[in-house]
Amino acid sequence: HLVESGGGLVPPGGSLRLSCLVSGLSLNSAAVGWFRQAPGKQREEVACMSNGVTDYRDSAKGRFTVSRDIAKNTVWLQMNDLQSDDTAVYYCAAREFYGLECVYQASWYLDWGQGTQVTVSS
Repeated sequence: HLVESGGGLVPPGGSLRLSCLVSGLSLNSAAVGWFRQAPGKQREEVACMSNGVTDYRDSAKGRFTVSRDIAKNTVWLQMNDLQSDDTAVYYCAAREFYGLECVYQASWYLDWGQGTQVTVSS
């Protein structure tokens, strides 16, 4: 079970930190992916973390950072320099996993959060 929070409205250039609270799964043996879906567009992958190893899609490189707190069972997506095309519903997804590679295939993940809206607008 995943619970997301942290979305909101920010102006261009602003920052947000999304949280994904993971239950029923240890972050010591899990892959967590971040996805987003803008209105009228397909869901796209943003970033992921597999047992501490992170990877980012081009849209996120240099601006977004994934981190985790194992004791709190929480994964964060720090988003800086947000732009209007970052507006979307953001989802975290997770699955028990013991590897270090990132998986961007949405159908591979077994648990999904409810999504949190991120709106970038002046």
